[in-house]
Amino acid sequence: MSGALCIALHDVAPATWPHCARWLDLLDALGAPPLTLLVVPNFHGRGRIDRDPAFCRAIERRLAGGDELALHGYDHRDAAPAPRGARAWWRRRVLTAGEGEFAALDEAQARERIARGLEMFAGLGWPVQGFVPPAWLTSAGARAALAASGLAYTTTHTALVALARPARIAAPCLTVSPRSAWRRAASRLWLRSAEPLTAHLPLLRLGLHPADVAHRELLTCWRALLERLLARRVALTKAQALTHFAPAHVMPASHAR
Repeated sequence: MSGALCIALHDVAPATWPHCARWLDLLDALGAPPLTLLVVPNFHGRGRIDRDPAFCRAIERRLAGGDELALHGYDHRDAAPAPRGARAWWRRRVLTAGEGEFAALDEAQARERIARGLEMFAGLGWPVQGFVPPAWLTSAGARAALAASGLAYTTTHTALVALARPARIAAPCLTVSPRSAWRRAASRLWLRSAEPLTAHLPLLRLGLHPADVAHRELLTCWRALLERLLARRVALTKAQALTHFAPAHVMPASHAR
């Protein structure tokens, strides 16, 4: 094996479960590598996870099979006041289409949303060690709330972040955008070209989204990449990677937001 691989399925919720289930069927057919499921407690306000017994049973089967859960925001919507300035507008409205829930929250707001999510997990008896902010966007207040949350890790687009130390493990994430035909074409090109560019990295992450499975050519490209990477890398959940790579490959937390 030439390194490790973290596979994360984003936006897991009752509203997205039909597409999530298709992803999980595909991954199981590839040998059921351990996954990190990024669960949204009330995705877009379309239904709380603790009020859908069938969804809860499905998640508990995944837990029994070795998957990990991480808290993925609370509702995955950026409802903060409109961004000021071109850069903030580009990040919050164009690149992430208003999905960066924690991009502009103050510390109190972020703490409250994290606490609500963790309370829901606790009520279901689901273990959780990590928090992944929607669209990987966090304000200074959100970062302060995470530091005080008691969780073990969070992630950025380029790193797995240990919260207790704090320290960062270099781990870039490959992901795609299925929102338009030109984005899907660019995404397929990116997946093909990124593989040799990341071959030397000790830890690589893949970020899968429910909407990806609605596009056959994109899914075919993903499957081919997964097959090749799983033949060369050992699959770990994010919590497992945090343990496996600490203290090696760690850079100070002040590096590379």
